[in-house]
Amino acid sequence: MARWCALGAVTALLAAAVPAVSASAGLPACPAGRASTRPPSTPAGPHSPGACRAAGRILESGVRLARQEQTDFTPSGYHHLGANSAGEWSGVSGRISVVDGSIRPGSYDFVAARFMVKRDLGGGNIAWLEAGWAQTGWAGPLRQHIYTFNTNTHTWQFYDQYALRPGDRVWMDLHSDANGMWGAWLWWDNRWNLLTAQRLPIGQSAYVEQYVEVHVDAGRPARIDVPSVTVDNVQLRPPDGSAARYWRDDVPTLTGYGPGQPQRTGGFCLNWVNRYDTWTAGDCIPDTSDQGATAPSPNLTDLSNLSGKNPNPATTTSATQPAAQSSAGQQPAAAGPGTMGTGTGAGTTGTGTGAGATGTGATAAGATGAGATAAGATGAGEEGTGATGTGAKSPGAPGADTREPGGAGTQGQSLLGGLLG
Repeated sequence: MARWCALGAVTALLAAAVPAVSASAGLPACPAGRASTRPPSTPAGPHSPGACRAAGRILESGVRLARQEQTDFTPSGYHHLGANSAGEWSGVSGRISVVDGSIRPGSYDFVAARFMVKRDLGGGNIAWLEAGWAQTGWAGPLRQHIYTFNTNTHTWQFYDQYALRPGDRVWMDLHSDANGMWGAWLWWDNRWNLLTAQRLPIGQSAYVEQYVEVHVDAGRPARIDVPSVTVDNVQLRPPDGSAARYWRDDVPTLTGYGPGQPQRTGGFCLNWVNRYDTWTAGDCIPDTSDQGATAPSPNLTDLSNLSGKNPNPATTTSATQPAAQSSAGQQPAAAGPGTMGTGTGAGTTGTGTGAGATGTGATAAGATGAGATAAGATGAGEEGTGATGTGAKSPGAPGADTREPGGAGTQGQSLLGGLLG
């Protein structure tokens, strides 16, 4: 396992940059705008009304963080909370809340909440693209940034034109087009903004992650506080092009924890409000448990129907772990993902919410509110689906999806524009 070292002074690692190759391909530049006031009404893509491309200042960071050889849970190092898909999908989307973590300026601390698509190329190489928001000790530590990371450039890209604030909720979408181009989209100013498009060597479908990740500077161990982050409305796009479907527990899923076992790491806890499309993660609180939690409705906007096709979700219940699956967690630039271990409890059956279970606190019909949030938040009162199958994502230790040198991938093939459907 390679050990990556920090690169020099933090400030020297940041520079104004643009994606490696920028091609407008008909998409206009996105105005600065403001955070969206309503959920998406169409799927992300160049044909969505008002679709545009990110064109503001982008900070690009090549920082590499020290990686521990062991996977013990310690105050320093990486801590991951979330899940991996056990099968391949052509895209993932969902909504993530923004919080203010106690990140120390001038450190290699960070907290990030993100989605990822990835593939193990063999020989220790993993290719991936991720997108979400992050707060780091080296790039504007007192604020949160929309960011992407990909293994073509091996860098973090921070998009400063999107002014985030704690309390915001951002919709993210990662998906491939018919040519295998993967794009990361942000719903901002009530339109889809294309952040980056990358031709990755992973094909048109890949394994998917949804994670909240915390890194504590290995040279400065300390307690990092992370208020609860809510992830909801998580949907997966099937490889066959059929309608998107919610990531429920009839989707073979790997978490690295046994059935009913709480997901805890380094003082941080995850609560599955509705496996696996609604959950919270952050500082542990007494008696954190998903028992008795009421799953809010996914949202007033059902993206599974946005394609105009009738939803026909898969009902596979055998969570078979892929043989060479690796967990490519979001590594600060140039650092690669960690390899996945054997995992525990793959394919074990979860409890689920039961068919027809309704969320509490239903909002008025037709409301355009923010939609479902964490446990106890108001929901739209939609039906919950039956639950079958949890799984276990595991790189040796639960949720410790540590990083290795970056994945393969063709360098500098970033294309921005109307390339994704």
